[in-house]
Amino acid sequence: MAHHHKHHNQEEDLGPSKSSLKRASHALQDLGQELVQLGKDQLNKVPLEEGLKDAIKDYQRFTAHEAKRRQLQYIGKLMRNVDPEPIRAALDVFKGVSATENARLHRLETLRVRLLEDEKVLHELAAEHPGMDLQQLRTLRRNALKEKEANKPPKAFREIFRILRELDAASRKAAAGEHDDADDEAFEDDDA
Repeated sequence: MAHHHKHHNQEEDLGPSKSSLKRASHALQDLGQELVQLGKDQLNKVPLEEGLKDAIKDYQRFTAHEAKRRQLQYIGKLMRNVDPEPIRAALDVFKGVSATENARLHRLETLRVRLLEDEKVLHELAAEHPGMDLQQLRTLRRNALKEKEANKPPKAFREIFRILRELDAASRKAAAGEHDDADDEAFEDDDA
């Protein structure tokens, strides 16, 4: 019995178990899968070695399913030699940014719907954003409702969204106490 116990200890000394290696390998493959779905700008912001970056760009160029599958395996192999943490951190930044942005767009979309349903929302907006062109928004609202009735292209409808987005951006900048330039720089810093 003592002999068996000793043998068990030796096995532990051999390093991580097969199943934990497999898990780590799958995690790296998943990470590779996320990387190949990034656009060029995002990909350039991820700290990757040249060889891995080239392999990802090749994958994105391939169209044949089999070629893509093989390339993904190759990317997985290359991923074994990298520290995945900085890559994960970069991907988390993108996800965070897009989640925040999606929430904001969703909020503006809801506001636009409320505005079309109820003219009182115009006065809410005027109270929140002193100095905004209330007349322009009132006209756009009227036009958007006409477009909808006549099944016309939603030009005014889209323009309302653009204005709401600008008002939102302006009030966020004001809240942060920043000017245009500073805002862009601050955003760049977040990505770095």
